[in-house]
Amino acid sequence: MTPAARLQAAIEVLEEVLASARDDGPPADAIVTRYFKQRRYAGSKDRRAVRELVFRAIRRSGEQPASGRAAIIGLAGDEPPLLELFGEPRGPSPMQSGERPSLPSYVPEWLVPELSPLVGKDEWPALLERAPLDLRVNAARAERDSLLDQLPGGEPTPISPWGIRLPPETRIDDHPAAAAGLVEVQDEGSQLIALACAAADGERILDLCAGAGGKALALAAAAPASTILATDSNRARLSKLGPRAERAGASIEARLLNSPRELEELADWRGNADLVLVDAPCSGSGTWRRNPEGRWRLTPERLDRLVGIQERLLEIAAELVRPGGRLVYAVCSLLSREGAGQIARFRERHSSWISEETAIAAGRSDGEGRLLTPAHDRTDGFFVARLRRPC
Repeated sequence: MTPAARLQAAIEVLEEVLASARDDGPPADAIVTRYFKQRRYAGSKDRRAVRELVFRAIRRSGEQPASGRAAIIGLAGDEPPLLELFGEPRGPSPMQSGERPSLPSYVPEWLVPELSPLVGKDEWPALLERAPLDLRVNAARAERDSLLDQLPGGEPTPISPWGIRLPPETRIDDHPAAAAGLVEVQDEGSQLIALACAAADGERILDLCAGAGGKALALAAAAPASTILATDSNRARLSKLGPRAERAGASIEARLLNSPRELEELADWRGNADLVLVDAPCSGSGTWRRNPEGRWRLTPERLDRLVGIQERLLEIAAELVRPGGRLVYAVCSLLSREGAGQIARFRERHSSWISEETAIAAGRSDGEGRLLTPAHDRTDGFFVARLRRPC
């Protein structure tokens, strides 16, 4: 592909990304992969170059662009050599007077008042920087130091005792350590959520929104003699846990739940859990550096729905925790309503519950929890709080 053809391909991919954001379809990475599966003539350098163009354009535009072409015209305004490709054979059609480029921004304007006060403008550029690849060492089966020599370019994560950090483009899927279940891809911030749970052998632990089971696996590695139940309402996501647990040598029960009957389906756990982790569905604003088009997917209406879901999940979790047990709430979000505000409202409804320190050496106090941010902690953005039910 010529440079001009690559630029046109980026416009076409961006059009699909915009449509997917509007319709809650697949992420940008998946769209790029699908685009090139249908165009086998493109080589690896072409695929890499187009992907880079697409993601530079996405990161540049906090507000949803009017079109893929507007996004690329905006990018070309910052990178003048791209302007010369308009009108070239197989490239974008010539620029027309009056065409409006997308404007550069980090955060959609409507979301600015929703951000935690800790996330000032000086932190916004870090929200879109390229993230490293973090691994979590399976502490039940391996030691971090013994694996570092097997992973060129790897270094210990600065906060998590389980983590190894690798350059962003590192391939790990076919590495022997991954195949043997000795490491899992997991951002350091996500590892710290599991660390904040302070899981102990012999405990009954329930991961209420387990998804594909990343944090359940971390809990099983930290407390291999505990009893862990991982639940979710999404069959496709939860089905990924079984093979991962088998590979890691972890004993985790998985249970598919059906809304609104969760408490009925968890009757055997009601009031019996030592620990309930609620890693709730959220805006994903803490993961924009990995999924920058997430800014285009979020709307005020969707945020309202998510906040309502989080509140409901917290109420379910409160019924499952035994007297004296603990509830850990986490969201990969930098928005106050989903983090500190959500816990403040829970404490208004449950004033006898006790707020506890999470004992992780990261983040900053935000209400009755802690907020980790890319700029301050070099992790994805997370809010985490730990509460104890009165005896």
